[in-house]
Amino acid sequence: MATTPPVVTGVTRRQFLGTSAAAAAGLCVGGMASAAATPPQASGAERIGVLVDLTRCIGCRACVRACNDRNDLPQDPQPTSVWDGPAQTLTYQRWTVVNRIGQSTAQEGSSVKQQCLHCLEPACVSVCPVGALRQLDSGAVIYRQERCIGCRYCVFACPFGIPKFQWDSGVTPVIGKCQFCAQHATFDGPACVKACPTGALKFGTREELLFEARARLHARPDRYLNHIYGEQEVGGTSWLYLSGQPFERLGFPQGLPSVGLPRLTWVALKVLPAAVTVLAVIMSLASSLLPRRPPPSS
Repeated sequence: MATTPPVVTGVTRRQFLGTSAAAAAGLCVGGMASAAATPPQASGAERIGVLVDLTRCIGCRACVRACNDRNDLPQDPQPTSVWDGPAQTLTYQRWTVVNRIGQSTAQEGSSVKQQCLHCLEPACVSVCPVGALRQLDSGAVIYRQERCIGCRYCVFACPFGIPKFQWDSGVTPVIGKCQFCAQHATFDGPACVKACPTGALKFGTREELLFEARARLHARPDRYLNHIYGEQEVGGTSWLYLSGQPFERLGFPQGLPSVGLPRLTWVALKVLPAAVTVLAVIMSLASSLLPRRPPPSS
C-alpha cells in the first residue's frame, strides 16, 4: 500500500529540501556580491600625471631613448627621428613610441607619443587574478613580473591596447608596459619628460595639468582642438593630450565610455548573483512539481 510523503509545514519534504538548497545558494552568491559591491580604486594621495602637447612634439624620439635607458630596455641600433626611420610599435621591451601620423609635412602631420595612459580606474588591474598589476596611491599602474602567470587578461581588458605580451618566451611569459618610472626606488618624474627638448611633455599633479590644459585651450583656440583627451575617457587617465587635429585621425580610440571600465564590470557582477538565485529557485520549484517515476516492479 502506497504511503503519503511526510509533510513539513504545508510542503513535501522534496519541496522543502529543494527550496532550502536554492536559498542557501542565494545566500552564498549574494554574500559574494555584497563583498564585491564596489570596484577597486586608488586611494588618498594626489594623482600624478603628464600633459602631452602634440603641437609641440617634433618627433625626435628623445623620450623613447630616455625610457629605454632608464628601464634597462634595448635601444634601437640606430636611434632615429620620425622623419628618417620606420614606424615603431609597442612591445614588451619598448614601452613608448613616437610616430608621424598624417601628412608628410610638419605643417600637416602630427608626431604622436604613445604609452600606457594609466587609467584612474584601470581595467588591467581589475582583471589580473594574481595582483601582478597594481595601482599605487599616486595613480601609477606598475607591473610585478614575479607574480605574473601569463594569462593575458590585462591585454584583452585594456581599451587602449597597451600591455604587450612576450610571445617568444621559453619560460613563463611576461607583459611589458610603461610604469610611469614609479617602479623605481627613487622617483622624481618620468624619464621621458626630462628628455623632451621642446616642452611637449609636462609632469605634475593631474589637477594642475588639467588647469594648464584648459588655460592653453582658452589662450590659443586657433591652435588646439577643444578637447583634452584623457579627461573623461574611461573615467579619466593620468596622461592627458592636447592636439591641433581631431584625435580620431591620430589613431586615438573613440566612443569610449566616460566611466571606468571596472565599474561596468562590477555592475554586471552585482546583477549576476540575483539572476543565479532566481534561476536556482525556479529550477528547484520545477523539480518539485515534476511527477516522480514509480519504482521499478520487482
